[in-house]
Amino acid sequence: MVNKDFFLALNDLEKEKKINKEQFISALESALTSAYKKDFGEAMRASVKLCEEKSTIKVYSYKTVVEEVNDPDKEMSLEDAKKLKDSYVVGDEISQEVTPKDFGRIATQIAKQVVLQKLREAEFQVALDELSEKQNELLTAVIRRIDRGVVYVEIPGSQMEGVMQENDQIPSENYALGDRIKVYVKNIKDSARDTFVQVSRSNAGFVKKLFELEVPEIKSGEIEIKNVVREPGYRTKIAIATKNTNLDAVGACVGVKGMRIANIISELNGEKIDIIEYCENPLEYIAKALSPAKVLTVYVLEGNNYARAVVPDDKLSLAIGKGGQNVRLAVRLTGWKIDVKPESVAKQLDGELLFKMEKESLLEHNNTEKDEN
Repeated sequence: MVNKDFFLALNDLEKEKKINKEQFISALESALTSAYKKDFGEAMRASVKLCEEKSTIKVYSYKTVVEEVNDPDKEMSLEDAKKLKDSYVVGDEISQEVTPKDFGRIATQIAKQVVLQKLREAEFQVALDELSEKQNELLTAVIRRIDRGVVYVEIPGSQMEGVMQENDQIPSENYALGDRIKVYVKNIKDSARDTFVQVSRSNAGFVKKLFELEVPEIKSGEIEIKNVVREPGYRTKIAIATKNTNLDAVGACVGVKGMRIANIISELNGEKIDIIEYCENPLEYIAKALSPAKVLTVYVLEGNNYARAVVPDDKLSLAIGKGGQNVRLAVRLTGWKIDVKPESVAKQLDGELLFKMEKESLLEHNNTEKDEN
């Protein structure tokens, strides 16, 4: 069973299937040792050794030299030991070859099993390594089954299955077997119990990758995505910035006749997207983050990162959004607590004069910005 061709075949497996030959030989020796003990006694201290140089396979048993034998499987009397070698003393360990005549047949069967197991492990590891490189990337997958709301997808070029839990799905979408969908590789769970790929369409990273796909200026680094916040299926806010003063970052993301943003919205099944120009000034940033509502002024309140945004009375519901969605996303985008008040209430709370000064200050800044542009 074990000859030069066997070890040459191992060399080929190492090259073609990326199976580590030393690890394979070690696994085969362990499997053969277990098989030997099963047939000849589990209590025995034995091991199987493969020798590549001599193309041999041998079984060795190990016994300790003692004055009086209590366990024949593990011990040998000093008298018997001296028959083998006169220099043996109590406490020495004796190794003897005990290879059965028909062990080649057993070894052949075990070797086949170990080869198949190692091939499966190697192919799985290669697939896992390849997918690890694709973490936080977009993939196009095919829906293969849906079970209790969980969508399972086939990942091209891999034997691994992608799992899209309900919280990773866009609420407004319906999925059907055979559908080809874009998914974001959220995480790869690899544990002793289970290994699977977590994919998502609700993750903010999914939107970020769609923008990278549709907007070359983002892919090239001319436009930087500062932050993305999202309530999947309803609204996304994305903050962008550029150091290129000749580049209209927002316009680049929208595209000619709105084609780029239209493609992204279509992929998101109609989800609204607010593209926000990032500002170092937090108050200006907050005003823009409350888009599409018009903001009259923003000023700091007592407390850490706490500001009040004042909007026209008739724009209050737009600024807050349905169920507080718009202001909630603005809070997450900017990292500031935002108290939105209509103009009439703000006058009463803060005084006519303070409100007028803040409003004039913001309007003056906006006019200066327009003149510079």
